[in-house]
Amino acid sequence: MASHAMARETISALRREIAKIEGVLADRLVEPSGAPEDAGGILRRRDGQAAGMGRSSLLRTGAESLDAALGGGLPRAGLIEIHGAEARDAGAVAGFALALASLLLKEEVIGPLLWIGTADIFKETGTPYLPGLCARFGLGPGAVLFSAPRRLRDALWIAEEAARLKALSATFLETGGNPRRLDLTATRRLHRRALQAGRPLFLLREAGFAEPTAAPLRLVVAPARARPRSTLAGPLAHSIGPPSFTVGIGKSRNAASGEFILEWDAAERGFRERRQEDHGTENIGIVVSASSDRPHPAPAARTLLAFPDGGPVGTDETNAPHRQPPREQYETHRSA
Repeated sequence: MASHAMARETISALRREIAKIEGVLADRLVEPSGAPEDAGGILRRRDGQAAGMGRSSLLRTGAESLDAALGGGLPRAGLIEIHGAEARDAGAVAGFALALASLLLKEEVIGPLLWIGTADIFKETGTPYLPGLCARFGLGPGAVLFSAPRRLRDALWIAEEAARLKALSATFLETGGNPRRLDLTATRRLHRRALQAGRPLFLLREAGFAEPTAAPLRLVVAPARARPRSTLAGPLAHSIGPPSFTVGIGKSRNAASGEFILEWDAAERGFRERRQEDHGTENIGIVVSASSDRPHPAPAARTLLAFPDGGPVGTDETNAPHRQPPREQYETHRSA
C-alpha cells in the first residue's frame, strides 16, 4: 500500500510539471478512460479544457478540412494567436477574428466582446465599422466594447483583467509588430487567466513575425482573392463576392501545418472552404474596363536618348551663364 501511495504521489507531481510546461491546469490532464491502475502512469491531455466539457469545448468553423486539421475546431478557452504578415493584412486579420466572434455568439450569447488596442494601432489599422459589424457578422451596437489605451502596458493590464471575467464572451487584444513587453511571461499570464475563466482570448498581431508564446494555437491569416457573386444566371461578372481568407496553421500542439482558403457566409454566419479547382484566375478577380469618355489609351513610353556631356542642345558653354538666374534674383525665385 505504501508503494502504491508513493506511485500515485509521483504521478501527481509529474502531472503538475507537465501542466506547468504546457501552460494548463493540472486537472486538465486526465488518465485514459478504462485504463487499469497499473497502466504505467500514461496521461493524455484533453485539448487544454476542463474535464466533462466534451466536444462542446471546441468551436467548429464550418470548414471541414480546417476543423479536422485542428482536431475538431478551435479551443473555446485560452490564448489563440492570429497573425498578419504585413500591415496591409490587418483588415483580413480583424475580419477573420470578428467572424470567429460571430460563431461564438451564434451558439451562445454570454456577454459582450471586448476589443483592446492601443491608440497607435487603431490609427494604423482603423477601428471596426459598426454598420459592417451588423451586416457582415450580426454584431449589434451593444455586442462589442472598445478600449484604446495610450500605452501597451495599459493594454496588457486591461487584457489580463478582462481575461478572467466570465461575463465577457471573448477578449481581443490587437498589437503591432513584436513589442518587448508581449513576451513569453506576459502571454503565459494571459493564457492561464483565459483558461481559468473558460473564455477565449484572441491575440491579433499585425505585421509581426512568429515568436515563442504560451498560446497553443497560432493561425496566420491573409486576404484571398474573392470570387464573383453567384446569381441564378451564374457568376456576376466584375463583382466582388463573399470575403475570403487564406488561413495557415503556424503552430498547434495537435495539428500539422497546413493552409486553407475560406469564404465567410454572412447570411449563414459560417465559413465555407473553397475547393482547389476554384483557386484559378479564370473565375477570380476583377478586370477594369476601358474608359468610356476617352477614345484612345495613353501612348506608350518612347525611347529616351542620353544627352551629350555638354547638356541638352543649346546649352553649351557659350550660353552657360543663362542656365541660372542672376544672383540678385535668387530670393525672387525662391519665393516663387
